[in-house]
Amino acid sequence: MAAYESSSSDSEFHGENAEDLSYAELDTLPECLLSRAHELRALQLDHNNISVLPPTVSIFNRLIVLDISNNNVSHISDEIVKLKQLRTFTARNNRLDEQSLPKDFGLLKSLEVVNFSGNLFETLPPQLAELRRLKCLYLGGNRIQELPHTIRNLTRLQVLYLGGNQLADIPAEIGYMHSLTALVLCDNQLQSLPPTMIHLQRLQSLTLHNNQLSTLPTEIVSLNLVELSLRNNPLVKRFVQDLVYNPPTLLELSGRCVKIEKVNYTRLDLPENLIRYLDSAQRCVNPKCKGVYFTSRVEHIKFVDFCGKYRLPLLQYLCSPSCTTLKPTVCGTSSDSDSDVDDARHRMRRVLLG
Repeated sequence: MAAYESSSSDSEFHGENAEDLSYAELDTLPECLLSRAHELRALQLDHNNISVLPPTVSIFNRLIVLDISNNNVSHISDEIVKLKQLRTFTARNNRLDEQSLPKDFGLLKSLEVVNFSGNLFETLPPQLAELRRLKCLYLGGNRIQELPHTIRNLTRLQVLYLGGNQLADIPAEIGYMHSLTALVLCDNQLQSLPPTMIHLQRLQSLTLHNNQLSTLPTEIVSLNLVELSLRNNPLVKRFVQDLVYNPPTLLELSGRCVKIEKVNYTRLDLPENLIRYLDSAQRCVNPKCKGVYFTSRVEHIKFVDFCGKYRLPLLQYLCSPSCTTLKPTVCGTSSDSDSDVDDARHRMRRVLLG
């Protein structure tokens, strides 16, 4: 998934107007840095021992990028709201929770990228929903159990990363986030998705692996997705991991021979129960196989063309394991080229394995 790129020029983050103090064993902002505060546009303070982002951060009033990741930060001073030009704020892998942010954090109206992954949030802080210019929000690896309805206010958001939380459902209001191009919901506890996702017409990447999804809303087929990851959900496990084949009994083998060889019989030749049994024969779905089955069958995944880019799995049955070597079904005409089939196989892999 392509990350959002800030519109800031590279010159703003290198040379005299940027400072990298990562891995410097700092526990606060050093005095020697304060004299250059008004010059700096980018400040990296990651991998230190800072537990509180102090009020002196307000002196850096021209900052565009601030990174305080991998510290021990549990509190952010109210003075951060004075950084009116701040566009990217990264605070990964700290100890932030709902009480750590200033109540006026939403006044940072220039913020476009916020990364709070790897913290202790249990819900999406309401201040974040006030950041109307926000384009990328990363909250992966927290403890978030639910999303507020106010998430609908983030109408400019392009990337929403919520992987590795404890979400059981997604509110219908997500359908108002019309600018979303990438939505990451992997490694949660989701059992369903809201049908309002049909409104996410700009969505290109949807990551859903490692959840509890047994079905997908039919509305999802209208999305113009480029990437869809579904692995390790009941909906895929049912088709891929738990395939069971019981060898045919002698009765079934005999019935198959009668049907395949088209042996003539009448109700005077066989008892009624055998007539009913032979009438229950099902044709193998493999077009190259003339076989039939009764109760012994092999579950097989048929991938239905979805947006012309990848396949969704549907269950059908084959008469024996030897029929499972079929090439993936490609919806379209029988004249599909080998390259089309190879491409379908690649896309099928992307659906199941991500």
